Amino acid sequence: MDPMKDALRPAVAGDSETPAGRAARDAAGAATTAPLSGAGPDQSRHRAFHDRRMAEADFDRSPFTIAWEITRACAYACVHCRADAQHGRDPAELSTGEAKALVDRIAAFGSPILVFTGGDPMMRPDLFEIIRYATDKGLRCSLTPTATELATKERLALAREAGVRRIALSLDSPSAEVHDGFRRVPGSWERSMAILRGALSIGLAAQINTTVTRRTLELLPEMVDFVKEAGAVQWSLFFLVPTGRAQAADMIEPEEGERLFHWLYDLSRKGDFDVKATAAPMYRRVAIERRRTEGDSGRIEGNFQGAGFQYADGLDRPVKGVNDGRGFLFVSHRGEIMPSGFLPIAAANVREEDIVEVYRNHRLFRELRDPSLLKGRCGRCEYREVCGGQRGRAYAMTGDYLETDPACAYQPPTPGTTR
Repeated sequence: MDPMKDALRPAVAGDSETPAGRAARDAAGAATTAPLSGAGPDQSRHRAFHDRRMAEADFDRSPFTIAWEITRACAYACVHCRADAQHGRDPAELSTGEAKALVDRIAAFGSPILVFTGGDPMMRPDLFEIIRYATDKGLRCSLTPTATELATKERLALAREAGVRRIALSLDSPSAEVHDGFRRVPGSWERSMAILRGALSIGLAAQINTTVTRRTLELLPEMVDFVKEAGAVQWSLFFLVPTGRAQAADMIEPEEGERLFHWLYDLSRKGDFDVKATAAPMYRRVAIERRRTEGDSGRIEGNFQGAGFQYADGLDRPVKGVNDGRGFLFVSHRGEIMPSGFLPIAAANVREEDIVEVYRNHRLFRELRDPSLLKGRCGRCEYREVCGGQRGRAYAMTGDYLETDPACAYQPPTPGTTR
């Protein structure tokens, strides 16, 4: 018997309560009086809005999501940190005035999701002022605080008043020992749970982010009850990209990823919470193939949007998928404009060039939005329009952002053959 298949059995979410589930329930305490899954009316409206925007989006003109590393300062030194965050703030960070000028230009895209990230965004004293400014400009803001004493319930309330409606917290294990070891900070698991309780108690939705590595892979089944009982509306699994402190040796094998995609698809159909695979566009191929095997009788459930693509019609023809530089845009703490935090190539700087013009017309972004330029297996793949492979991982492993994503196990048909 394959131990991975057994470890990632789809039935885990329906099992009797696990120790992980009990831990999450006990830790969440009274906060679990808030909706415990993504099935509530507010989340359903959020999904419907998301799907409508995906159907209408033109990724050549506007990104769907913008992640803004508002500071690189962070008290943690996580082993997989994309940013290689530092304890102190960089004097070259965008000033408050520069930050507001950037918000003005981001608003020119329309209404992309603006994620305030870091480092630890809570280390910027003007954070709430900037969030409020962005909210007043019509942007929908979310926040990814680090689990430190800065993220108090009172400060979370200030974030909510400024316009934040969802926070994302990193929890890599239902076990404090494993999580704290991964984050290199004793007590970080307990602080994360305290922040989660505080967020839910004031009406902030919360998602849980888990990094998928060799050391966390076998713990993922235990996370299901944990995420559900903790009250998260979404579980976002970040598939490791070897940039910053992250090492290629910690990546899971492509075959393990393939089995994990099928398990995630089964989990997503249960509807307890949204499931999203980040830095793993290959999941879309698995989801599409599974949908096709189910036939026309199954409709796309709301939580299926986490796959990161949309169907244009009733013929199951996927027409767009979010990827680095294609529906996604990253701004560094110094104002560098990049396709994503996992593809740290600066096309320009907001201090010198217009972010809208750069996204729409810079060669880097235009190449990333042209699937015909992809090389190797990604270039031959019939799913290149909706998947395209993770460009940051291809760059980190090969030095070429148009090359094959080595984390993908799929072998596309050779030219002249069909499946």
